[in-house]
Amino acid sequence: MNQINSALDRLARRTHPAAWLWLSVTIIAADQATKFLATRFLDLYERVVVLPVLDFTLLHNTGAAFSMLANASGWQRGFFITLGLIVSAVLVGWLWRIPRGERLLPIALSLIIGGAVGNVIDRVLHGYVIDFIHAHWGDAYFPAFNIADSAITVGAALLMLDAFREKRA
Repeated sequence: MNQINSALDRLARRTHPAAWLWLSVTIIAADQATKFLATRFLDLYERVVVLPVLDFTLLHNTGAAFSMLANASGWQRGFFITLGLIVSAVLVGWLWRIPRGERLLPIALSLIIGGAVGNVIDRVLHGYVIDFIHAHWGDAYFPAFNIADSAITVGAALLMLDAFREKRA
């Protein structure tokens, strides 16, 4: 395990953090591909049980996380497109300024960028975000989400972990 970490550290020192943008592109591609499949094979609100705690249910989310502002009069589409583009641009700028040798921060930012752009694409093309992954425990359902949402969540968690690690150092 130490050999793997050592090799990753050497690679991180030689590679610019912006090289992690391949991860953003991968997230965007996976997100759009799975959303295409969900819309191709599921009807709106159709529930397909995958596991006892996981369903696929096609939903259209015009709001933000957890459908906040979904019932607004329509202004939220442009707002969330603009917000997603601005946040992505700021994060790409941040990514370019990270010194070589960093590993966790570039991964976190690349995940968030990929997720944000994946959801912006939906808003531009459809006017809503396609959600289809629906986790639950018994009758308690977590709001539906998608690959982009997952990438944003994991990226944000890694960003917090990086901040805690930096504070400790």
